[in-house]
Amino acid sequence: MSCGCKTSGDSAHNCGTKSANGCENVDTCGNSYKLSVFDWLSNVQNPSSQKCDFVEVRFKNDRKCFFKNVHSLPLHIGSIVTVESNSGHDVGVVSLTGELVRIQMKKKHFPEESVLKIYRLANQRDIEVWQEARKKEDSVKIEARKIAQNLSLQMKITDVEYQGDAGKVTFYYTAETRIDFRQLIKDLAGTFRTKIDMKQIGFRQEAAKIGGIGSCGRELCCSTWLTDFRSVNTNAARYQQLSINPQKLAGQCGKLKCCLNYELDSYLDALHDFPSTSTMLDTEKGRAFCIKIDVFKKKMWFAYVDSSMAWYDLDILDVKKMISQNKRGEKAKPLEELRLAHPESLSKNTDLIQESSVDRFERKNRGKSKNRKPEQKKPQENRNNSADKPFRGNKKPNNRTEKPIAKEGAAQPVHKKKFKKKPSPKRDDNA
Repeated sequence: MSCGCKTSGDSAHNCGTKSANGCENVDTCGNSYKLSVFDWLSNVQNPSSQKCDFVEVRFKNDRKCFFKNVHSLPLHIGSIVTVESNSGHDVGVVSLTGELVRIQMKKKHFPEESVLKIYRLANQRDIEVWQEARKKEDSVKIEARKIAQNLSLQMKITDVEYQGDAGKVTFYYTAETRIDFRQLIKDLAGTFRTKIDMKQIGFRQEAAKIGGIGSCGRELCCSTWLTDFRSVNTNAARYQQLSINPQKLAGQCGKLKCCLNYELDSYLDALHDFPSTSTMLDTEKGRAFCIKIDVFKKKMWFAYVDSSMAWYDLDILDVKKMISQNKRGEKAKPLEELRLAHPESLSKNTDLIQESSVDRFERKNRGKSKNRKPEQKKPQENRNNSADKPFRGNKKPNNRTEKPIAKEGAAQPVHKKKFKKKPSPKRDDNA
């Protein structure tokens, strides 16, 4: 039987396991990252004799629902079951069993009275009908887009989901305005001869269904593990001192990235100690205003109104002292003196990778190669071997180094004869 981990309906992949952990590939295949659940109570024995009858079943498009096992079927993670639906029946894959299902129902405020029931384990006929319906979804989506375009509707059909018994088709669409799709439903029902259901989703949900790679190089959070979509506004970028650039802050859905909220709480906690960025300081040299702040180094950069090119970094404790002096009607010391009081702020940072160097991409000393080794003088070798260098004419090789032959017409240098100095005669003392 299929574990349903690839496309939640591919029975060709047979995991062959009946363990409580389900298929081994359920965490590394297709769209099962967000749908799979780790049952940390699978190896823990239930102290009570009463067994939980509720089961969590997952369907296509990260849709989950809770059902009641009224017939006490031997279900495990990965079992394909036929469940009750509003009209007809549906086919899904069991994603969680045991006491953890009851905890999930309490967490999601799911009432036990409205829980539908599980009919049976899916037989071969149910699986064949289910797979045939799933194979038609792509062609149905393309045809539905053509029908919507002919009706001039400002909407985009993102995905199509067939019910397990092929008795109903659900169309997921995105639109910026309200859409009157009454005529569209009539055309779709007449074309596909089945019950039609339309569901509008947001742009974030659309990106979660399609998937992709984010600017960080990893898969999108919404398509892998993120289940709740919190609202993100531009204040999250301002608190983190990010430039308001829509091209960098927007994700593939066209909205602000969800990851802007991940570190927002840490920034908000750190900003409690900071004075307002609109603070003006009255110093003896003039008024100064805040240019930027460093949240985790707890520093603020100020500059004079008259000369805004020179920036001075100050600790927030010094800034608070200056603010208290201004409230008392006193003028604070110039920013230069406060900076000299902290010599560690004047220490020059060493640029190890030369990021601040303008000419870091230019090659210096182009005439000299870095990998070339200096030439070493080789000792003069005995050239008696005729294979080393051929001799011209009929001259015999000797041990003396031959002089280079001058070319015709070239001026030959005049060499002077060297005379040996005669030794001085010895003096005869007996003469």
